[in-house]
Amino acid sequence: MATFAPGTTVVRRDVFHGRVWSAQSLRVVHDSPAALVAACRPGSEGLAPTAWIATQMSGDTAIRRQALHDLASGDWRLGRWRWRDTVLLLWNPPATYFSVNAFYHPYGDHHLDRWYVNFQRPLRRTTLGFDTFDLLLDLVVAPDLSGWEWKDEDEYAQGRRLGIVDDEDHAAVEAARGQALSMIERGEGPFAVDAGWSGWSSSAGWPTPVLPRAVLRTDLP
Repeated sequence: MATFAPGTTVVRRDVFHGRVWSAQSLRVVHDSPAALVAACRPGSEGLAPTAWIATQMSGDTAIRRQALHDLASGDWRLGRWRWRDTVLLLWNPPATYFSVNAFYHPYGDHHLDRWYVNFQRPLRRTTLGFDTFDLLLDLVVAPDLSGWEWKDEDEYAQGRRLGIVDDEDHAAVEAARGQALSMIERGEGPFAVDAGWSGWSSSAGWPTPVLPRAVLRTDLP
């Protein structure tokens, strides 16, 4: 599939058992064989499970746990959601079980707040953007790479018990953990100083990306 030009709107979708679990509209920053890099600012349109939205609004972790049961049973509804609070940059290499996200403050000096390694199924490009599936485990990394901590190990274990993360995914995630840590320790990929992502900034004048009408279609090439 052809690469996406900078400034193009693309959609990152999490797809589970043939249905869209979430969707986020993004703007392409850079697209090459090494990685598809896309970003969004506060206000970008998205879709998310209503239970997850309720968790974000209330902070109730019990609702968040219920969202995983909804996912496992296939009984979920989507609601409109807009990205909030940070500028998000996603570095998505092909054929890997993780992406690297960077979160920046949207105002002032636009400084990098944290890196975030998101473990997920390898992306599949579509005419809308790319599809993947979040495998619940994350690694939060200091902006200067001085330290890191695992996040959502409990959700990952629950996902294993519920069958959301199957044995094949689990084996791939275990291998990807080491791959991601090696990249951090060596300062490679997006973490490399000469890659420039730690000092990247977006323009407040970007047009806000919106979701296309076909966002829920999973039969797209």
